[in-house]
Amino acid sequence: METLSDFQSQLNRIEAAALGQKNVLSFNEACLYSGMSKSHLYKLTSGRVVPFYKPANKLIYFERVELEKWLLQNRVTTNAEIEQQAANYFKERGAAL
Repeated sequence: METLSDFQSQLNRIEAAALGQKNVLSFNEACLYSGMSKSHLYKLTSGRVVPFYKPANKLIYFERVELEKWLLQNRVTTNAEIEQQAANYFKERGAAL
């Protein structure tokens, strides 16, 4: 037997999948899509940290692709990548000597 919580989780997954198909997201949709709280996203927009649109100086909208690009900035290198870079560096230095 499924509970109300199970149905809510399923509804949230369906909404998130639907948001992935939209090009323009409302403020609430951007919160759902990004997983950010409303207060945090408001802080980011008021500080002009995240790209957004405000037609007629009313509601806030986001271009999904721009929001994704912003969310994926400042990638952190994995340990395996760092080790590979170090191995490549020493391999090249050894060949140069």
